Amino acid sequence: MTVARPAAAQNQGMSLTALALVLLAAVLHAIWNIVAKRAGGDSGFALVSALWVVVLWAPVALWFGWDELPRWGVAQWAVVGASAAVHLLYFNTLLRGYRKADLTVVYPVARGSAPLVTAAAAVLLLGESLTSAALAGVVAVCTGVFLVAGGPGLWRKAHDPAARARLKAGLRWGALTGLLIAGYSVIDGYAVKVLLVGPVLLDYFSNLLRVPLLLPVALRDRPAFMHALRTQWKPALVLGLLAPAGYVMVLYALTLAPLSRVAPAREVSMLLAALLGGHLLGEGDRHWRLAGAACITLGVVGLALG
Repeated sequence: MTVARPAAAQNQGMSLTALALVLLAAVLHAIWNIVAKRAGGDSGFALVSALWVVVLWAPVALWFGWDELPRWGVAQWAVVGASAAVHLLYFNTLLRGYRKADLTVVYPVARGSAPLVTAAAAVLLLGESLTSAALAGVVAVCTGVFLVAGGPGLWRKAHDPAARARLKAGLRWGALTGLLIAGYSVIDGYAVKVLLVGPVLLDYFSNLLRVPLLLPVALRDRPAFMHALRTQWKPALVLGLLAPAGYVMVLYALTLAPLSRVAPAREVSMLLAALLGGHLLGEGDRHWRLAGAACITLGVVGLALG
C-alpha cells in the first residue's frame, strides 16, 4: 500500500487543514502534560509510557511502514535515532521539572523559550537580523515569562526562601526543556521535510528506540520501575495514546505549512495548560499566568512573522 504524502507548502501561508491539525494537537499536548504533572513520574514512568506507545501504535506503524521502511537508508535511521535521544532527554527533563516546580511555570517557560533559542541561533550563527516585529516578540516572550512565573507575586516570593527556590527551579528546568524542544524541532523538521520520513513512523520508531535507552536505568532500580508499572500505568496509558497522536498531527502540519507558521501556532497549548494547570492542580496566580501565556503566544507569533 502506498500512502499519499502531502507536498511541502509552496507559499508562506498556513492552510486551514494545517491550522486545524496544530490546534487539535495543542489541546492534546496540554492534556497529557497535565496528566504527566499529576503523575509525578520519573524515568520509570517514561519507560512505561514508551512501552505503551510501542504496543498501542504498532498496528498503525505497520500499516504506514509496509512500503516506506524498505526505502529507508542510513540517513533516515540516523535522524530517527537522533530524534529518539533528544526526545528522551526532553521528556525526562520535563518530568524532573514537574517534580521540582509548578506546571504553570515549567510548561510555558519551556514552550516559550524554544522560539527565543531559534531566533538567537539565527542571528548568531546564520547572520540573520531581527525585524521590529521579531524584537517585539522577544519583549512579549520575556514579559510573558515574568507573568507566568507569578507576575507581581514574584516580589512576595522573593522573601520566602522555599517559594523562591521552587520558582528558580521552574525557570531553570523550563529553560532547559525549551532548549531540547528547539533541538528536536530542528531534527524532526529536517526528517519530514528533507528526508521525507513519514510522521507516524518517525514518532513510532523514536519511541521504540527510547526503550533500550531507558532499560539500563530501570534495571538498576527494579523496585522503582515495578512501582511505576503498578501505580502509574493509567497516566502512562494516557500519554501513550495522546502524545503520539498530537505530535503526529504537528508533523503532518509541517508537510503542509512552513515551520515558521506551525511552531508558533503550537504555543496555543500554553494558554490551555496555564488555565487548566492552575485550576486542576491548585497552582496560584492563575490570572497572571494566563495573561503571561497569552503574551508568550503573541511573542512567538511575532518572532515567526519577523
